[in-house]
Amino acid sequence: MALALLSAVQQGMAQGVSGIDAASSELTTYVDPIGTLIIVIGAIVGLVGGVRVFIKWNTGDQDVQKSLMGWLGSCVFLMLVGVVVKAFFGV
Repeated sequence: MALALLSAVQQGMAQGVSGIDAASSELTTYVDPIGTLIIVIGAIVGLVGGVRVFIKWNTGDQDVQKSLMGWLGSCVFLMLVGVVVKAFFGV
């Protein structure tokens, strides 16, 4: 009885490990496109934000520096997130 139970546990663990391996390989197929998508979104946000800051600067708005710092910070954050996602998952 104990031998049958031990065999069932080992078989269950083997299935669990194969399931984890399958999930891991499935996840790595999504990491590269998601990282690239985040970088593309960062580029679009950068372009739109740059145009908004340029318009504020041309109209003589007083808070151009604050808008510029917020825009630059968001661009850097989105670019770094895209790179970190790719590096973290080892793709």
